[in-house]
Amino acid sequence: MDPYLVEALAAQVDRAALSGETLTMLSAEHGELDLHSAYSIQRASIARRLGRGEKLCGMKMGLTSLAKMQQMGVHDPIYGHLTDAMILEPGGALSLSGLVHPRVEPEIAFTLKADLKGTPSPDEAMAAVGSVHCAIEVIDSRYTDFKFTLLDVIADNTSACRYIMGEGYAPDDLELGNLAMKMDVGGREQRSGTSAAILEHPALSLARLVAMLSRCDEGLKAGQTILAGAATAAVHIAAGDRVEVEVAGLGSVSFSVES
Repeated sequence: MDPYLVEALAAQVDRAALSGETLTMLSAEHGELDLHSAYSIQRASIARRLGRGEKLCGMKMGLTSLAKMQQMGVHDPIYGHLTDAMILEPGGALSLSGLVHPRVEPEIAFTLKADLKGTPSPDEAMAAVGSVHCAIEVIDSRYTDFKFTLLDVIADNTSACRYIMGEGYAPDDLELGNLAMKMDVGGREQRSGTSAAILEHPALSLARLVAMLSRCDEGLKAGQTILAGAATAAVHIAAGDRVEVEVAGLGSVSFSVES
């Protein structure tokens, strides 16, 4: 894809995230959109955020369900970037102002104590983890009528919006492979699952992210946060909701939703 077009589309994506305006599917208007150009648009839109003073603080994984990957005909999850403007403090309030299709997912998050690059094994990836957290991700697709392809989602930074992390726990004391996870949304919807739904094991998700980044000669840095992926389907949120996620061995975290 022409670099000027990449920048123009990144500006559209960035403007939608800032203002809450909707986007027409990029793939519908640009048949040349492919995986490489979708990630190029994502990176260019993140560069705009950083240019305004936001700081890159981590990465997120998406499409970490093996069944979903098979359904979509892909062999890798997808990833997006996290900035400090996306952080919501535990117990805080999320305003729906400027959001389009907000939904929440229960997650497990890692905070790194060492850099990670190359193609580590899951054990090698976990050796770089300083703490593990119960987490919630708020996703918000900006596409009109909630219609998009996988490439559109990647270009839109995998719908990244906000994230909330609970208390950190030392990874050495935890067996992360099959932790029970529960999410309650406003007392009206509940979801339950296990950490095994996150690419069969959250450590596999972390290692896969590093390997995917290595193809672009990139890696992860000490101090960064990594959202490993969702354990259940996402749930729509509305004003007045209180969202709480509980993970066995990792406590719970919550926030409220305001108009």
